[in-house]
Amino acid sequence: MITLQDKNILITGASQGIGREIAITASKLGANVTIVGRNAEKLQETISLLTGNGHKMFAVDLSVSSEIDTLISESAPFDGVVFNAGIVEYLPVKFLNEDKIDSVFSVNFDSNVVLSQKLIKKKLLNKKGSLVFISSISSKLGVGGTAMYAASKAALISFSKVLATELAPQGIRSNSICPGIVKTAMTEQASDAASEEELKKAESEYPLGYGEAADVAGLVMYLLSDTSKWMTGSDLIIDGGFTLK
Repeated sequence: MITLQDKNILITGASQGIGREIAITASKLGANVTIVGRNAEKLQETISLLTGNGHKMFAVDLSVSSEIDTLISESAPFDGVVFNAGIVEYLPVKFLNEDKIDSVFSVNFDSNVVLSQKLIKKKLLNKKGSLVFISSISSKLGVGGTAMYAASKAALISFSKVLATELAPQGIRSNSICPGIVKTAMTEQASDAASEEELKKAESEYPLGYGEAADVAGLVMYLLSDTSKWMTGSDLIIDGGFTLK
C-alpha cells in the first residue's frame, strides 16, 4: 500500500503536464502539497484540482536565486521533493552559443542544484525523506539537436547520485527518473507540425505506445513513499520499452 499521508511534499514545475499530475496524485494519497512554477494562473488551476485542503503555491522563477530564497523563507521542512521544472529546446551543436547553453542549464540543472543546496543548508529536508529528479531518456541517447537538453538531464542524474551518498547518513534518499515521450499539452503542440502518418510511425517505436503523465506520477509516488525506503542512487527508465531497441 503506497501512502503519503501527512507528508509535506514540494513539487516544482507543477503548473501543467507531468508536474501537475504528480501534484494531483500526491494529494490523493494524503500529502500536503506545495507547488512551484512561474505561471501563477496555471498554478491556481493545479491547486483547484488537488484533493484536501491546506496546499500551497509559489509563483517563482527557480533560475533566480533570490526567488528561491523567497520560497525557502516561507517553507516548513519537507518529507519529499520532486524536481520537475525544466525546459525543452532543440538546437544543432553548430548553432549553439554561450547564451543558449546557459539558458538551458540554468533551468534544467543550475536551479535544481541551488534549490537542493538551500533546502539542505536551511535544514528543510526531514530525515528519511526522498528526493526525486525528473530527467529524460534523452540523457541516454544521441538524438540530433538535443545536445544541451540531453546534457543538462544527464548532469541531473549524476548530481542525484552524489546527493544520495551525501544524504544517506540522514536516511534521505535521492533517485532520478528518465521518462520517454509522454502525452501532454506540450507534446501535442509539438506534434502539430507533423502528419498523422509521421506521428503513428514515431509512436510505433514505443512497444507499449506513448505514456501518460499518470504513468510517471505513479513511479514518483513509489519513490516518495516509505515503500521505497531501501532505494537510493537509482536512475529509473520509464519509456514504454523504447530503449529496448
